Amino acid sequence: MSEEQFTPQAPTGTHDVMPPESFRWQALVAKFASMATAYGFGLVHTPMFEDVRVFHRGLGDAAEVVSKEMYDFEDRGGRHLALRPEGTAPVVRAFIQHRPATPFKAWYASPSFRYERPQAGRYRQHHQLGVEVIGSDDADLDIEVIELASRFFRDLGLQHVVLKINSMGCSACRPAYVEQLKVHLQAHEVDLCDEHGERWASNPLRVLDCKKPGCIGVTTIGPMLRDHLCAACAEHHHHVVAGLAEVGVDSVQDDRLVRGFDYYTRTTFEFAATSLESAQNAIGGGGRYDGLVELLGGPATPGIGFGVGMERVLLACDAETTFSVAAPTPRVFVVDVTGGTHARTLVATLRQAGVFAERAYDSRSMKSQLKVADRSGAAFAAIIGEQEAASGSVTIRALRHEADQETLSVEEFLTRFTSQGDQ
Repeated sequence: MSEEQFTPQAPTGTHDVMPPESFRWQALVAKFASMATAYGFGLVHTPMFEDVRVFHRGLGDAAEVVSKEMYDFEDRGGRHLALRPEGTAPVVRAFIQHRPATPFKAWYASPSFRYERPQAGRYRQHHQLGVEVIGSDDADLDIEVIELASRFFRDLGLQHVVLKINSMGCSACRPAYVEQLKVHLQAHEVDLCDEHGERWASNPLRVLDCKKPGCIGVTTIGPMLRDHLCAACAEHHHHVVAGLAEVGVDSVQDDRLVRGFDYYTRTTFEFAATSLESAQNAIGGGGRYDGLVELLGGPATPGIGFGVGMERVLLACDAETTFSVAAPTPRVFVVDVTGGTHARTLVATLRQAGVFAERAYDSRSMKSQLKVADRSGAAFAAIIGEQEAASGSVTIRALRHEADQETLSVEEFLTRFTSQGDQ
């Protein structure tokens, strides 16, 4: 493409988040951060790219994310790297590298990258909120993690969210089930969708997750993993479901709920927003991954976590007309027609005291500055003309309601607007 034809725009599958919508994103992250902190989680930042082996080993070479969707590349030093397609494996890599005390409780807010067909709420660069707990297989941690996610959705005002839960068993009981599932899928191969009719043998559990009618029909009449759990996995699952009910979180058993990565064991869960019309209405989910640390070269260490798609959650909020966030507005807009020096000083003093203050620029007229002040949503205009500048005063005009304007000394003005009671 020639320079004359170039029109700068965001790449396909990505999007810009601009004010005022970005204030909503900011509030979403702040709410999640506050809740995660109250549950004992600490913020962890990991790089946007990792050694590609973190994902090949952690997610499995057969995973569609790795084979079809992952952005991987060789850097100028010849290192084979990949952009982060999900949040769990990088946090586990950081755990192995830094060896924090266990249980290690981490939360994150970060972009992830997958090359897939863009659709509503699904982008090639999407954003996730999530938590991970590494170092304990206590079923009460499963309950705590799921309850945190459930409460987060509830506190956003979402009322039409269903928690689906299942158990994927463990290395002691799942292999026998997978063999029975293979026999069943082979017997009904012609009824599967085109994709899984050819690929079911490589990862039969993925057929359970297929949303196409053929695969749904075949798996619905097939063997169910819950009937093949070992005693330890069955007890773990019962403890989680019963414990969730005790803390006020309703769940529904979904025998077809599986996770797409090799590292998941036992508890697996998903939150579906029934307000979204799309069949792809999941807004968050996760599960237990007791084998992932070992896959990435660390000691055998259990873990559990979840990820929440920020774009999807906000779509669900839109569908339920909840979690509206107004853009912040200035408390004071300083109008200075004497050259701007007074505005610069007053705005700096107000801001240093924690007051949201704004001003105009480019030596505009008083009429023009007052228009800008009104559009800003400010509660008050602080006007400095030649007379105020000469007398060391400020004229205050209320912009949101009818009121007489008054003139104060600069000291009185600052005292009033930086005092605790006037915030």
